[in-house]
Amino acid sequence: MPPSRVIATWFGAGLLRPAPGTWGTLAALPVAWGLHLLGGFWLLAAATVAVFLLGWWVTTIETRGLDDPDPSEIVIDEVAGMWLALWPVSLGAMMQGVAITALWPGWVVAFVAFRAFDILKPGPVGWADRLHSPLGVMLDDIIAGAFAALVVIALALLAHGAMGL
Repeated sequence: MPPSRVIATWFGAGLLRPAPGTWGTLAALPVAWGLHLLGGFWLLAAATVAVFLLGWWVTTIETRGLDDPDPSEIVIDEVAGMWLALWPVSLGAMMQGVAITALWPGWVVAFVAFRAFDILKPGPVGWADRLHSPLGVMLDDIIAGAFAALVVIALALLAHGAMGL
């Protein structure tokens, strides 16, 4: 398997069936945990940007000449989006000086919200998906990840009473 395919499928996670996008998202989680352990929020944030750029490049390579601009086995976009969805969890753990695993409800919310936005493709997520380009492949998941991060933040505020409720 060429290196671009290994990366695009996130080391083969995108080849799993059914639901390769969900498998790719799940495969992103332990790496996010490891990145946070190694360098906290800042390493996870930098890695997210790097994976977005790398994903755009390998998606361009892997979709060249194909009729389908977004084959289901390409899941590097899910990795970038899921990592972005975890930013509030990582930042919160770093700021509070607690293990990122202690914030497990945030992981669950990030995962569920990200998958929902990625599957349902509301508003700007759908717009990016309709670009039918390697950039669109990556952008729809980045936007879904940003929306999921906002859900994580909103529910954390509610759960911790920061909204005065």
